Amino acid sequence: MSQHPTVVIEPHILDQLRDICLELPEAHQSEAFGAPTFQIGKKNFAMPRRGKDDRTSVWVKAEPGRQEVMVGAFPDRYFRPPYMGHNGWIACWLDDAAMPDWDEIEELVIDSYRLIAPKRLVKQLDA
Repeated sequence: MSQHPTVVIEPHILDQLRDICLELPEAHQSEAFGAPTFQIGKKNFAMPRRGKDDRTSVWVKAEPGRQEVMVGAFPDRYFRPPYMGHNGWIACWLDDAAMPDWDEIEELVIDSYRLIAPKRLVKQLDA
């Protein structure tokens, strides 16, 4: 098993994302591939990442077809992430250059959570 280098996410971005993710039932922060990751049990639902170009993004699971729509409509804000994109995940730039819309990001994170979390937790979220 190879050791992944530690990925540092800007504190103001990670704090904002953490506030969104940890409000969800039984969500917790963990680490995967050297970066912070938000999970339900052992399943990832939001993964902040730092690319080779030093830009920060978050990867989330999306409903079928949403990735194509978002990337097609807003290629400056969204992209198909490597490794996960073929499974319908979508990535959103979070750096200051992207001027992230945190309400939109919260919606994407909650949608990802709904797709990954057990039905009992989704019901708890809806209550």
